[in-house]
Amino acid sequence: MSLGCRIVALAAAVVNSAPILSQDVGEPVEQVSVMVNQVVEHHLSGCHLVLITTSQHSHITSAILRNLAESVEAGMVVEAGSVSSKYQLEQVLLFKGLWHDVRTICRGLIIDLTDTNSTSLVLGLLEESGLWMLPETVVVMVGGMSTVKEVLLHHSLRNTVNALYLALDDVYLHLPPLYQYKRLMKVLTQERVKRRGVMVYRRCLFCNNGEADVQLIHLGNLHSFDLITDNLFPDQFHNFNGHMVRVSSSRFFPYSDYTSQTGEQASLITLRDCIDSRLLSVFSSAYNFSMETREAPERSWGSEVDGKFNGMLGLLQREEADFVGPIGSAVDRMKVMIGASAYEVELVCLVSLSPSPLPQHLSIIRPFTGALWLVLMASEVTVCVILWLLLRTWKWITRTHVVRLSTAFLYSWGTLLNKPPKHPSVSYSGKVLVGVWLVFCLVITTGYSSSLIAHLTVQSKSKPPETLEDLVSLNNWRWGIESWMMKGSPGIYFSTHTDPVVKLVYKKMEVVRAEEALSMVKEGSYTLISGNYYITVIIQSFYTNKYGQSPYYISYPGISFIADFGWGFRKGAPYYRRFNQLLLQLKDSGITEQWFKEVIAARVRENKGAALYANESWIYTPNNEGTEELRLYHLQGAFYLLFVGYIIACLVLLGEKVASFRSAGGYTGIRSQHLREMVNPVLGASASVLLTELTTFVNNCLAGRIQKNPGICQTASRDTVVTRKTPEAFPRETEERLGHHQMIQIPRQTTPLSRTSTERD
Repeated sequence: MSLGCRIVALAAAVVNSAPILSQDVGEPVEQVSVMVNQVVEHHLSGCHLVLITTSQHSHITSAILRNLAESVEAGMVVEAGSVSSKYQLEQVLLFKGLWHDVRTICRGLIIDLTDTNSTSLVLGLLEESGLWMLPETVVVMVGGMSTVKEVLLHHSLRNTVNALYLALDDVYLHLPPLYQYKRLMKVLTQERVKRRGVMVYRRCLFCNNGEADVQLIHLGNLHSFDLITDNLFPDQFHNFNGHMVRVSSSRFFPYSDYTSQTGEQASLITLRDCIDSRLLSVFSSAYNFSMETREAPERSWGSEVDGKFNGMLGLLQREEADFVGPIGSAVDRMKVMIGASAYEVELVCLVSLSPSPLPQHLSIIRPFTGALWLVLMASEVTVCVILWLLLRTWKWITRTHVVRLSTAFLYSWGTLLNKPPKHPSVSYSGKVLVGVWLVFCLVITTGYSSSLIAHLTVQSKSKPPETLEDLVSLNNWRWGIESWMMKGSPGIYFSTHTDPVVKLVYKKMEVVRAEEALSMVKEGSYTLISGNYYITVIIQSFYTNKYGQSPYYISYPGISFIADFGWGFRKGAPYYRRFNQLLLQLKDSGITEQWFKEVIAARVRENKGAALYANESWIYTPNNEGTEELRLYHLQGAFYLLFVGYIIACLVLLGEKVASFRSAGGYTGIRSQHLREMVNPVLGASASVLLTELTTFVNNCLAGRIQKNPGICQTASRDTVVTRKTPEAFPRETEERLGHHQMIQIPRQTTPLSRTSTERD
């Protein structure tokens, strides 16, 4: 028979035998069963009940089940001896479902300890079942008067908040199940008058100068079965009566900071001004408890090795500390602790070099994005073409003068530059288009002007990395992190994350000290990964001047790597819920946030004062602390645009020259002598000679194309290139058109060093 079937059969057997057994016992047993039923009705209504007995034939268990049969929604009956004799796997399966039922939200435990020989067996079963991790479970025990303190102060009930003990006189615990002798019945009737009824005791957590003790709350009376149930389980956390709370802390400013009393690990510490010191001050005054605060062993949060934790988590696992902090919640840590959110979550930020000004030669195009410029140019071309097509259509209808495409382009371009032509379009369709274009240009030019003023007033700067994706996208970039962060939640986050970006960051991560990393960041192409509050204090203390200027940039808002950050309580801590409630109240009201600002500001002032007193040379003092006037450097983009315009105009001029030559049929050439006389004083002899050679080359190239026409004669020298046409080259109609105009032959100037282009070739 399986263990589950054995439990069901046991409950059925006990219930069936209940009427006979309880009838033979007498009034004290009935009083016990009635009191247990009253506790269940007033405090455990709708809860999951577990009844543990030491024997199937216990008359106490029978009487309790008889009264509870109609009021229990979910329950389980367990025989301690049967469970202890089972294999470990079956015990694990039983304990797993012992305290939980999906139909209920609370738990109650009723224990029959009338068999004094099995008391240690039952208490051992409670320890193995994990009752110590369920402090809010209501425990009601029935037993003899001699074992009250032994049971209520047992280690298995160390975290139980609400525990009652219904004590019977020991004479009732040894009665036989059936009374066969009338003489014995007569003796018991006489003895019952002398003895008292059921005594009710309660376990209190802090009533003995902060330690657990036992209180008598009900004096038995055989003539009255009523139990005062209104104040059975009072609030025990409004006053700890000086209870000693054991706290372990790790230095992590602004959450926690301290000075060690001996300098050794795990030694007593004195908290400095930090968030934990303020929180503990509020808690200790509100609940009247004392504290023993020690440094975390190995100065670390702790990690799991073969099922055992070291550091602060090891203290919680061994129950050597009541709570620790600051600490973040993680899956593996939840095995030995219960997290309470006490602060704002610490974000991991990227510390890089402060953004540098962008190149100023692009300042005139920076007010608009690249996409906007492309759309704007496309709109300009589209309006130009549509306007030209509208005017051509109008010409086809009215037989008027045709507008060239270049004229339409200059019209739309001038409108965009706030210089529209004076003569609008003559057609109504063109006027409508021009009107819409004017409104469009008004919006665009106003936006550009205001944006340009803003960019010139506040210089645009480069964008530093804000996220891990930005970090890995940079070329020749390095990053690092401090070693102490890799021992906590950030190390778990980077080492166990499955995202490819996080894996790449972790693979290339360097372990460095903060001062060393900040110096490398200042050189460029380096980023420090650190906690937001922690690095903010360092930078504001030592690398920020009185104007708030710093060479470092801290990414915002940062990277969240943990769900919450606060205190970690040992499993089963009875006051966890009360502490967590007060922590949330302080956090939601904004008090904790205000404390953060005050603590950080106070520490920055302290650090700056100490650094100035010590005359530290590495305090950041930038050279430029005031405003800056606009210089040629800031407006160089406009001059570059002007120079580009000059070059384009010269190229257009050259094109016009060539076009004019081709239309007129001759090429007059460029006078290199005059060009040399102008360039020589400015650029020097070497540059003038080079420019002269370049001019000669261009003349020869352009003139060489004309030699294909047999009617063209070309002569050239180093100084002058002259072309002429013979009359035979002109057709008859050309001679008539020219009329009396004759081609004038320019005499060739010869020098001893001059050569024709043909001779040079």
